[in-house]
Amino acid sequence: MARPLALALALLLAVSVTALPLVSSADDHARCEGAVKGWADSAGEGDNGGDKLNLKDLLFFLHIPRTGGRTYFHCFLKKLYTNAQECPRSYDKLRFDPSHPDCTLVVSHDDYSLTSKLPRERTSVVTILRNPVDRVFSTYEFSVEVAARFLVHPNLTSAKTMTSRVLTKSRAVSTLDIWPWKYLVPWMREDLFSRRDARGNDSVPSSKKINAYDVEDMVMPLHQYINDPVAHEIIHNGATFQITGLTNNSYFDGAHEVRHCVRKHPDLGRFVLQVAKNRLDRMLYVGLTEDHEESARLFAHMVGAQVLSQSGALKLDVQEDQPSGTDSHSSMLDPEDEETNEHMHPWLEK
Repeated sequence: MARPLALALALLLAVSVTALPLVSSADDHARCEGAVKGWADSAGEGDNGGDKLNLKDLLFFLHIPRTGGRTYFHCFLKKLYTNAQECPRSYDKLRFDPSHPDCTLVVSHDDYSLTSKLPRERTSVVTILRNPVDRVFSTYEFSVEVAARFLVHPNLTSAKTMTSRVLTKSRAVSTLDIWPWKYLVPWMREDLFSRRDARGNDSVPSSKKINAYDVEDMVMPLHQYINDPVAHEIIHNGATFQITGLTNNSYFDGAHEVRHCVRKHPDLGRFVLQVAKNRLDRMLYVGLTEDHEESARLFAHMVGAQVLSQSGALKLDVQEDQPSGTDSHSSMLDPEDEETNEHMHPWLEK
């Protein structure tokens, strides 16, 4: 497992990137403290013990966005598991189905609360962490990149109409089905079209502006993106909330209240941080984007070797399946794959 101190510092930094505290009464703080502590106590009780170093029947790759998880998926997991072993529509929460009899692999941006749908005592969890500041930059860049693909349309109405039409006909998992992009991409898309419509009255060509993060007539500036309520809800502390199962995509009904209380009273973040650290300590593997080569080597030895051992033989030639056409497993594609059919359907992933 990656260095505990580095992991703790990464999460500590994540928790520190919070919204500014709001003035509130002592009663409200006490109420929130009770809610957060109650959740933290129940979250600790639900964690399964046992030998964390041994791979169990089901592997859950908790894919934190913009951490390099696509490399692990394509270079390792797609070689170790067959399409038939992948849980159908893993990335698509609305249609996710873990009940398939041969399901032994889940790869998803869904947060830790997804384990409530899995046989927890038979599930091993792995993840990758990244410096929170770098991850925020990368999230911003990817939001702009995907949203900008819609600019091939003459206007926003046309883009929305075509998107709805294609998604209705397709069984593939789209970026617009996936957390957090299902929130961030439409938000950025609407902003891009709004700025494009307004550029006819702008006498300052964008090409003369130097800072790529502040070309305001072209795209939402980085500082505006970070300070927007949407970013506070989804991006700030995103990795920490994902590990603790508290995102706005959570299966836990009380996630919104706990997240709201922590944002309103940042001192309560210590409870969330402790749960996150405990979760990481119980995982089979935790990698670091900043130490990509060493983390990948460790993943191969700790996870890959056990998968091969449990399969009984090295069968990589069999594992490289033929395209599965339109079956449910064909949707198990990384929604952040850059090899996208941008000209035909820029919002759909291959």
